[in-house]
Amino acid sequence: MANILVVDDEMGIRELLSEILGDEGHVVQLAENAQQAREARAQSRPDLVLLDIWMPDTDGVTLLKEWQRDGLLTMPVIMMSGHATIDTAVEATRIGALNFLEKPIALQKLLKAVQQGLTRNVEVPRPVVPVARINVSETTSNLVSSAPFTANSGNYESRDFSMGNHMLQNNQHSFNNLSFDLPLREARDAFERIYFEYHLHREGGSMTRVAEKTGLERTHLYRKLKQLGVESVKYGKRGE
Repeated sequence: MANILVVDDEMGIRELLSEILGDEGHVVQLAENAQQAREARAQSRPDLVLLDIWMPDTDGVTLLKEWQRDGLLTMPVIMMSGHATIDTAVEATRIGALNFLEKPIALQKLLKAVQQGLTRNVEVPRPVVPVARINVSETTSNLVSSAPFTANSGNYESRDFSMGNHMLQNNQHSFNNLSFDLPLREARDAFERIYFEYHLHREGGSMTRVAEKTGLERTHLYRKLKQLGVESVKYGKRGE
């Protein structure tokens, strides 16, 4: 989880980025102009900044230069704009911007740029957490961590450090107890409920990632979960 500052004078952009990044488990601060961005930078020292170029008081490139001049450019900065020229993007990169995203920003490009920025910002590698003894082969371990249902019940020691094994067993139990005597609609709803619960658990409740995995638009996904009576909030990210 990272502290990300989003600086953009358009409310719609701020709210959209806040929702997406918040859904990924990050703490998001919002600023609508350069002055608010200065104050947020001074108060919280963000791990990453998404900075719009065209703003009413001070443009993003000028603010970037200011931070560089004052020794405050200690975090990765990703520039955003829907009207910037190639020269502007090159100048921002020369000053110290890590990346440049063109609006409208594609979801995959946004998440990839943020991940790259946060990875670059890591100064000390995280210690390796010892893994519990695994009594199954590498092939079987991969199957357990990736397959929605196992063909046979068994005692697995999952490498997903929380409730992965428990969830797989629950899904298998639910799947095995699906009645083929149900009307098609009811049987389909029961299967879809198990399917979405599995992905919600595996993605830690991230609606963005579940939408990608299942191939559904976020709005459609929300409606589907509500229709099935699946509460996404109880699958929220573990460890937060």
